[in-house]
Amino acid sequence: MLYFRNLLAAAAIGLVLLGAIAAERAGAQESGSPKPAPTATPPIEEEEGVVKIDTEAVNVLFTAQDRNRRLLLTLKPEDIQIFENGQPQQIIDFSRQVDLPMSLAILLDVSLSQERTLPEQKLAAISFLDNVIRPDKDEVAVISFTGDSTLEQGMTNNMARLRRAVERVRVIPPAGYWGGGVGGSIPGTPPASGTNSQVQGSTALWDSVWVTAEEVLGPAPEKTRRAIIVLSDGEDTFSRKKLDDAVQAAQKAEAVIYSIGIGDNFYGGVSEGPLKKLSERSGGRAFFPRDEGELREAFKQIQEEMRSQYLLSYEPSNQTLDGTYRAIEIKVANPELQKQKVNITHRKGYFAKTQK
Repeated sequence: MLYFRNLLAAAAIGLVLLGAIAAERAGAQESGSPKPAPTATPPIEEEEGVVKIDTEAVNVLFTAQDRNRRLLLTLKPEDIQIFENGQPQQIIDFSRQVDLPMSLAILLDVSLSQERTLPEQKLAAISFLDNVIRPDKDEVAVISFTGDSTLEQGMTNNMARLRRAVERVRVIPPAGYWGGGVGGSIPGTPPASGTNSQVQGSTALWDSVWVTAEEVLGPAPEKTRRAIIVLSDGEDTFSRKKLDDAVQAAQKAEAVIYSIGIGDNFYGGVSEGPLKKLSERSGGRAFFPRDEGELREAFKQIQEEMRSQYLLSYEPSNQTLDGTYRAIEIKVANPELQKQKVNITHRKGYFAKTQK
């Protein structure tokens, strides 16, 4: 929609200019007076923040940490190098970003294995919203999932709606389950993915991430931090999509994925490997808290990372608009920082735009 609005705005400006030129010519013909001598056109001063459209720039958000996982907040452009498909690229813009708008999606696993841990997850998620979200700049969506993905709350900056959406999430027991549970299914909210509803008891994690990136976040606006925060045990038993499909969808949406691995040992605990792959390939991190305190600490670290990011831009040497995947790698160039084993976290690639 943003793309079409921009096209309409550009067309409207063009019509206004054409109308002004036509009126000027008509006035000159009616008066019969000679045309004035041409004057030099003053240079157009480029406003700050205007985006050039003659080339396709790539924006990359990243964080840097030392060997003790402390965030580094004083990096300079010369401290790093960026590569696309192994080829060095020239950085055209570099800044530390603490004030960019954020678009977040919180995914809550409501399969039976989360029955005993869900209350703590909900409290931590609400605390995160209260401490991080700025209603004048940020927006959040809340999604629950088992075999289906249910959009509990679409993108909004209304904190009351977000709290209610998290609070009403309940574990969805499989058909015939007679245990105590912490609640039943949620009436009235259609699946975001539109999949068959007869799948209680299954877990479709990859499908949920995919549909969130594709349908809830959608195409990325310029210079907006985007993230998907997944709370799950990492077990996927039902997805039609694969882990790679979920990662690619997040990359296209320019969203990093933060995974918080929470599970009940009675149901097998947490599958750490898949959650690590899901997060690290998108430029995020995976956390595996062992208690409520560590769960809140995980949310705190996510908050700090999102508030301590750098944004760099470069114009790819390959300007072909062919829709292909381009691998991105950021390396530390400063020898002193190399000695400190600085780790840089960023998305691993992007898909080039296609010819219009």
